[in-house]
Amino acid sequence: MFLSSFTSWSTQMTSITKVSGRKTLARLIESGRCPAVEAPKYANELKSLAEEVADVQVTGKQGRFFKALADETRLRILKLLEVREMCVCEAMVALDLTQPTASHHLGLLENAGFVKSRKEGKWVFYKIANPDLIKKMHQLTLL
Repeated sequence: MFLSSFTSWSTQMTSITKVSGRKTLARLIESGRCPAVEAPKYANELKSLAEEVADVQVTGKQGRFFKALADETRLRILKLLEVREMCVCEAMVALDLTQPTASHHLGLLENAGFVKSRKEGKWVFYKIANPDLIKKMHQLTLL
C-alpha cells in the first residue's frame, strides 16, 4: 500500500515538474502548501497575486529609488545639492571623486528622480529635482 501511494505521488510530482518546467512547484507541493491536483490552479493564483501587488514597472521604479539611496556617496551628494546647485567638478572636489565616479552617482540619482541636470556650455549642473520629497525624507529621518 505504502509503495503504491509513493509511486503514485512520485509519478504526479514528475509530471507536474515536467509540465511546469520548474522544480519550485514540486517543492511547493512537497511542503504541503497545496495538494498536487490543485498545483496548477494555485500557481496561477500566485502569479495573479504577484501581478496585482508587485507590478514590474512599479517595483522597477521603487528599486531605482532605493538603489539611489543605498550608497553613502550618493547620500552625501544629495546633502550637498540641498545646499545649492553644483556642477560635476564641484561634487568631485567636495567628495574627492573621479569624474567618472561622480557622473555615475549623479546619473543614478537623476535616473531615480532625485536630481535634475542642466547644461551650460560644456558644464553640467545638478540640483534637487523635488525639494518637497527631500523635506519628507528629512521628516522620516531618512536624510
